[in-house]
Amino acid sequence: MKNFNWENRIREWSKQRIELLEDYQKEDLPQEVLESNFLGYPGATEEEIKVTESRLGVTFPNSYREFLKTANGLRPICKYGFEFCGTEDIVWYAPDHQAWVDELMESWNEPVTDEEYFVYGKEQSDYNFRPEYLQTALEISSEDMGYIFLFNPQVTVIDDEWEVWFCSFSTAFGIYRYRSFDEMMQEVLNDPEFLL
Repeated sequence: MKNFNWENRIREWSKQRIELLEDYQKEDLPQEVLESNFLGYPGATEEEIKVTESRLGVTFPNSYREFLKTANGLRPICKYGFEFCGTEDIVWYAPDHQAWVDELMESWNEPVTDEEYFVYGKEQSDYNFRPEYLQTALEISSEDMGYIFLFNPQVTVIDDEWEVWFCSFSTAFGIYRYRSFDEMMQEVLNDPEFLL
């Protein structure tokens, strides 16, 4: 999405999201956030992005790099809430969850065909995913109440963009997949109540 204006969309979303909070919830937010109505952290420099890419051995998709330059992560709206990672907090998913990933791979005995897998939008099934991709997934958000966003570098559907997974590893188990970071963030930024 070459014309996607991260600055404007994040500012608009931040303002709407803050307005939805009760007064007591706003007390958890720093004063500068309340004054600026901006839930993003200051943007990352090109050097900070390159250092993170070098640490992980990857090159981020263009849309994600542009997002990080605008906001090096998005703040939670409460003390223990959900947030999008800044460059220093992006890590591989499997090392801290290996036992669970192994268990899921062993128990998930229904192979998913390409015809089933490469369906996106409302027509996709939350169960048509490949658990082996969790071995190489990157955490791009904190985990809150069993929800987390992961990059799947193994699948590229649009140009150099990686697939993104919105995972529910709680009682309502399932994975909703997006073709790109842009596509996922458009849905998030169009809904100020997303994970509120």
